[in-house]
Amino acid sequence: MMKEPVGYYIKDVARITGLSEQVIRKWEDRYGIVRPVRKDNGYRVYGEEEIRRLLKMQALRNDGHPLKRAAELATTEEQTAGTAQQPESEAGRYVRKLIGQGEQCHEAELERLLRQAHSELGLAHFLDGVVIPFLKQVGGLWERGEWGEYQESVSSLIVRDLLVNIRRNVRPAPGAPLIIGACFPEERHEIPVHLILLKAMMRGYRTHLVGASPAPGATESLIRQLKPDAVLLSASTTAPFLRHPDVLGELDRFAGEHADIRFYAGGAGVRLAAAAGKPVHIRVTDDVEQVLRDLDNDYSNT
Repeated sequence: MMKEPVGYYIKDVARITGLSEQVIRKWEDRYGIVRPVRKDNGYRVYGEEEIRRLLKMQALRNDGHPLKRAAELATTEEQTAGTAQQPESEAGRYVRKLIGQGEQCHEAELERLLRQAHSELGLAHFLDGVVIPFLKQVGGLWERGEWGEYQESVSSLIVRDLLVNIRRNVRPAPGAPLIIGACFPEERHEIPVHLILLKAMMRGYRTHLVGASPAPGATESLIRQLKPDAVLLSASTTAPFLRHPDVLGELDRFAGEHADIRFYAGGAGVRLAAAAGKPVHIRVTDDVEQVLRDLDNDYSNT
């Protein structure tokens, strides 16, 4: 079964841009500023480029341009820019500003900068160019003792909450392949799972997130219930394997009983645990893009 393109319904676009659904339809009909795709169920779906164009037209209107001229400028600037990715220096500028606000624990400004970066850069470049580098820098500052636990916690929680909100607004096709993302028991670093699932949703997959530190056996029970196409497991620390020494082996045996499901596991904690006893049925890897390419090859022609 072919996956339908991922996108946003008009109510989601209205929530993200702050424009009413009536205004969005008016700008679409009168100025052609957006070109949604109509799905099989009749609903119109808008892409990231549609949202960027609406935000740009809104900014031009607020600067005093007549609506017709604002629409022309927004479209012309997009065509001039072509399909080139936003320069890395722009993403770097956001990361530097985020570090500065995180150091001061300015929650509102952290959230504002993250939302602005998401709107300007688009989801893919926002994740790879801003969120991941920012989190790596935050982790490094905390490990070196330059930041306290509160600074690290505030910065991470703001990112996590935004990623949760973004995931809620992405609507894959109802019949798309299902991926379950889960932390190991005792693992509380759930942001890597959010990032992985967001990347999967951008490619059209349905996803289900298991919260941080699930009870032993909870993930297996959910897998039996939902029967996913793939399971992505994560552990950034060794806590799961110190508290439950055989948890990786137990999950590997469980994976062997479900040969129709692909199982992957990643993170620094998993790599250390796998060094002591490499799993047979779970593939240990931190290459998220390769995992998604494998899944694409499995399901793109089904």
